Amino acid sequence: MIFLKENKNINVLNTIYKTSEMGIVGINDVIDKASKEEFRDFLNNQRKEYDEILHQAEKLFMDFGMKEKELNKLVKANAKVMSQMKLMANDSDNFIAKMMMEGTNKGVIKINKTLNENNNLDSEVVNLANKLLKSMENNLDQLKVYL
Repeated sequence: MIFLKENKNINVLNTIYKTSEMGIVGINDVIDKASKEEFRDFLNNQRKEYDEILHQAEKLFMDFGMKEKELNKLVKANAKVMSQMKLMANDSDNFIAKMMMEGTNKGVIKINKTLNENNNLDSEVVNLANKLLKSMENNLDQLKVYL
C-alpha cells in the first residue's frame, strides 16, 4: 500500500515538474519577442516562479529516492517550432499573451486532472501542486491586461 502511495506521489510530482518545465520552455520561446519591457519583466518573473517550483519538485523527488522525468526533447522542439510558426504570423504582445494563456490553461487542466485522479497524497506534494495552480491562475489574471 505504501508503494502505491509513493507511485501516486511520483505521478503527481512528474506532472508538476513537466508542467513547470513546459512553462519555462514556453516563456523562453516568446520572451524576446515581447515589445514592452513591463511584459518581458512579467514573463521573466513568471519563469522564475516556474523554476522555483521545478526545484522544489526535484527536492521532493529526492525525498522519495526518485528522479524526475524531464520533458521529451521532441516535445520541447515541437513546442519551439510551433511557437516560432505562430509568431511569424503575429508577434504582438497581445498575441503572445493569448499564446501564454492557452498554454497556462492547459497546465491548469493537467494539474487539476492529475490531482483528481490521485488521492491520499503526501501533503508536501499537494501543497506544491496547489502552489503551481495558484501561480498559474494568478498568471492568467495578470496576462489579461496584455490582450
